[in-house]
Amino acid sequence: MAEMGSKGVTAGKIASNVQKKLTRAQEKVLQKLGKADETKDEQFEQCVQNFNKQLTEGTRLQKDLRTYLASVKAMHEASKKLNECLQEVYEPDWPGRDEANKIAENNDLLWLDYHQKLVDQALLTMDTYLGQFPDIKSRIAKRGRKLVDYDSARHHYESLQTAKKKDEAKIAKPVSLLEKAAPQWCQGKLQAHLVAQTNLLRNQAEEELIKAQKVFEEMNVDLQEELPSLWNSRVGFYVNTFQSIAGLEENFHKEMSKLNQNLNDVLVSLEKQHGSNTFTVKAQPSDNAPAKGNKSPSPPPDGSPAATPEIRVNHEPEPPSSATAGASLPKSPSQLRKGPPVPPPPKHTPSKEVKQEQILSLFDDTFVPEISVTTPSQSSLPAVVVETFSATVNGTVEGGSGAGRLDLPPGFMFKVQAQHDYVATDTDELQLKAGDVVLVIPFQNPEEQDEGWLMGVKESDWNQHKELEKCRGVFPENFTERVQ
Repeated sequence: MAEMGSKGVTAGKIASNVQKKLTRAQEKVLQKLGKADETKDEQFEQCVQNFNKQLTEGTRLQKDLRTYLASVKAMHEASKKLNECLQEVYEPDWPGRDEANKIAENNDLLWLDYHQKLVDQALLTMDTYLGQFPDIKSRIAKRGRKLVDYDSARHHYESLQTAKKKDEAKIAKPVSLLEKAAPQWCQGKLQAHLVAQTNLLRNQAEEELIKAQKVFEEMNVDLQEELPSLWNSRVGFYVNTFQSIAGLEENFHKEMSKLNQNLNDVLVSLEKQHGSNTFTVKAQPSDNAPAKGNKSPSPPPDGSPAATPEIRVNHEPEPPSSATAGASLPKSPSQLRKGPPVPPPPKHTPSKEVKQEQILSLFDDTFVPEISVTTPSQSSLPAVVVETFSATVNGTVEGGSGAGRLDLPPGFMFKVQAQHDYVATDTDELQLKAGDVVLVIPFQNPEEQDEGWLMGVKESDWNQHKELEKCRGVFPENFTERVQ
């Protein structure tokens, strides 16, 4: 019997819920058709919009924070693998092995600590913050259903009130055959029964209206207080979250910087004790233009020992050899990078050798020796001392400075011709084609001149514009050959 009773209660509850859903659906249809008015609350609707926006922003922040944590974990694993590799290649008899191992352990602990603090102080806080949204979202939806119930009860009660007079008119005179056939004393009882039944329906409708209104208003008042408060709390939450992340990241990088410095000191000590075994790397043919980092052009290899310079790993300058000092060429980091094809080897420029005619002209009284400005490449060749001489003929300087000639730029020193194409990699460089003639001029500030680079203006640009500021630029000397 108890089981049958419980089944009956469950069936009755299901039927009640189904009836409520049908009533709500009917009410919404009438409201959309304009046959029933709908209770509106613009202030609450704005609160709901803010709530949905806040939920979207919080969900995105939580997703991005999880991605950040995944990246930190991946970096930790990569750093750990790198340190393990160092420990494997570090020979037991090398100094600083124990220190390097200790640094690797501290590095691993630092990454673990950083990741855990991000979880505790950022991710868990974010999860707690978003944990309150599902309940509020459910209550907002329930409030909407209760509002429909309230409107439906209100409309039902209003319809009964409107039909009150019609019902009273029907009760005043019997209309049915039963009422007409009944005796006079029986007609009075029927009328009284109809009045009582109408009043009962009206009272039930009023009770349902009061109940629906009470349930709705209780939920509405609570949400009207919570939603604005939740909306305003987002500012403090965002501030605290990002402050925590920034502070943790700052401390992490400070501690990591100390470990990196300690590791660097260990490796420097190792390098000093094994300095005689410095590892050298022969420069590979460069596929790129001369490096612009320190204006050190990459010379094209010519197959000779001097054309394959060695780059020392420990960055210590290699002492020049007496046999190859005069033939060494500028070195460039670009030799280790790939890029456009390297031009074929240029010919030796006449400026690097003393011409026979110039030597013989020393015995002529009309020649006045004058030491010209040596180019960077000449200053880098300790085994060759190069001097150029100019002659004063009829008061005009020939073969020397062109400052006094109107058809040459101020400070003109000599001409060079491009032997290979050169693609400029910066705005202050000249774009050269094989065969271009360049008028070489001195740097305005000698300290700005880098080894292996010259300042000049293409002869065609100078003849056309005569504007030195717009046309001049730097170019690699080893891409050209001196012609004057």
